[in-house]
Amino acid sequence: MKESIPDTLKLSAADKEEQYVHQVYNKIASHFSDTRFKPWPVIERYLRGLPSGSIGTDIGCGNGKYLGVRTGDVFIIGTDRSESLVDICSQRQFECMVSDGLDLPYRADAFDFSISIAVIHHFSSSERRAKAVSEILRVVRSGGTVLIFAWALEQNGRRKFDLSNQDVLVPWVVPGFRTHKGETLDNNDQKQVAVDKVFHRYYHLFREGELPALLQQVGGCEIIESGYDKDNWYVIARKF
Repeated sequence: MKESIPDTLKLSAADKEEQYVHQVYNKIASHFSDTRFKPWPVIERYLRGLPSGSIGTDIGCGNGKYLGVRTGDVFIIGTDRSESLVDICSQRQFECMVSDGLDLPYRADAFDFSISIAVIHHFSSSERRAKAVSEILRVVRSGGTVLIFAWALEQNGRRKFDLSNQDVLVPWVVPGFRTHKGETLDNNDQKQVAVDKVFHRYYHLFREGELPALLQQVGGCEIIESGYDKDNWYVIARKF
């Protein structure tokens, strides 16, 4: 379920994320969105347990799957680094904007809560993962809570990873991806053919205990719940 590409070792962290995260999600956005529709139980429980009138943000919201879980009495604004995914959110009438998770466009203490689901594992250095967590916490008020999910190294599902390697490229296959064939038509337009296309996404796979330790390293919060769900480790923390 992974592929090692030695050339990635030569890239800076930012360039690695640009090539193996940002560009990939812009290309696979439509197909990715088609596979993301059912809320995960822990996240739905968290959102439905929020006090009425809460205001929060979904950082790395993807196609907006969680922006519509609790409407009417809870407001959630989404951000994502992928312009294509933000476009999908907009088409679904969700409030969303393009934003870098390392530099969120919000003032400190702006929200009652924040969620970040399957995002920080795409940051390719420990320093950048810590910065992403600090941003998630920064925008939440004192007493507010955050929920963070990240892929687990120890997975119980169909994916099996080498436990000695936490940094991997994971394939995403788009069936019938439209691509240009070498030959041309009479009008000099290239002929398009449908082929399966494989894209590779960078992941840092979290070991058991690593995610709570990361929040403790960043500081400024207390962990009130942690666990394993849907092949992810998660934490819920309250900001001091």
